[in-house]
Amino acid sequence: MQRVAVGLLGLGTVGTGVARLLLDEADRIARRSGRRLDLKWVVVRDLDKPRGVALGSTKVVTDPRRVLEDPEVEVVVETIGGTDPALSLVLDALAAGKDVVTANKALLAEHGTTIFAHARRAGRAVAFEASVGGGIPIIHALGVALAANQVHSLAAIVNGTCNFILTAMTREATPYASALRKAQALGYAEADPTLDVDGTDTAHKLAVLSQLAFEANVTTDQIPREGIDRLHTADIRYAGELGYVVKLLALAKLSEYGLELRVAPTLVKKGTPLADVSGPYNAIRVVGDAVGDTLFYGRGAGMMPTASAVVGDLIDVISGRARVTFRTLDLWSETSPPPKLTPPNRVRSRYYLRFTIADRPGVLAALARVLGAHEISIASVIQHDPGDDAPAGSPVPLVIMTHLAAEASVRAALAEIDGLDVVHAPSVCLGVEE
Repeated sequence: MQRVAVGLLGLGTVGTGVARLLLDEADRIARRSGRRLDLKWVVVRDLDKPRGVALGSTKVVTDPRRVLEDPEVEVVVETIGGTDPALSLVLDALAAGKDVVTANKALLAEHGTTIFAHARRAGRAVAFEASVGGGIPIIHALGVALAANQVHSLAAIVNGTCNFILTAMTREATPYASALRKAQALGYAEADPTLDVDGTDTAHKLAVLSQLAFEANVTTDQIPREGIDRLHTADIRYAGELGYVVKLLALAKLSEYGLELRVAPTLVKKGTPLADVSGPYNAIRVVGDAVGDTLFYGRGAGMMPTASAVVGDLIDVISGRARVTFRTLDLWSETSPPPKLTPPNRVRSRYYLRFTIADRPGVLAALARVLGAHEISIASVIQHDPGDDAPAGSPVPLVIMTHLAAEASVRAALAEIDGLDVVHAPSVCLGVEE
């Protein structure tokens, strides 16, 4: 059987999983790809670091040039992460006539147009199933299996760190800081979790999904985003009383006004599929005009689920399927017009609002007047008694659920309400996804 040489850039968590599959399941992969994969090179930063995989005859080096300049290497697998030096290495691999498999969502979100232009000029393919959803085959689904559809909307839980934290906050009333420490201890969160908890990682993935679902060349800075790092357990508790759970959602919706994109903690109705996604799992709900409502669910991160997607891409590349798909989809095209994004005054949703107010007559009426002046209708109200032991006049929480309202109107109303002398703290606003 013909052999194909592969170079692997990075031997961290994902890279180790890829090496394990290539070495331990070589016969199975050969049967399914039609060629035997030879993991010829692995590039690492520290040659002395202990490895979680026995590499056998594979050459381990610190200089990626050894891979890029080897004419026998046909495919380069990039699992370094980030954009520097990943971008230059990927571009150099393409220029050297090598196909590329990557799990790097940040690289695609920020530099997809550049990478794909280089690939087209070089006549090479770029495969990236592992960039979103770990082992969930959402890239293939959107690009191939659902290609007959116009996608109307997608709502996705695509960050396992945040979903693990929110699950602990919901089920055990664990404060955010404690839930984060637990996620770090179990390996679900990085030592520096900023890109996860501030919504950046989810925004990167939404940019990739938007390219597949809507042919929209959007970058991360075009996606409004909020993370979970300022979320209070009180809001999770009150959402529960109203029949909802809070999830960090990546949302994309197509309307006559354009494409609406956002990443934010969002109330999701209990008993719906997305509400039941717990721990480090991911799920992507896609609604198409022909297929209707679909849900893709599974492990969205971790060594072997992500390695599964990477090696699946390798098989596609080696068998020749990836190059055909690459040419057909024409992703991140340089000639694509800028995306038409929905203006804020056209974004409409239901909203959860929490205020900390003085416990005296007339306060609710004052807030209702401001909301009414901005054409925001109240659907329900929760106000808890401060308790017999609380001093007179102690601030109390007031939770309001709205009917459909324009986002711009809600923001303007909240700015006005926060200036009232009866309001003791900045208001909290979360969207609602039915």
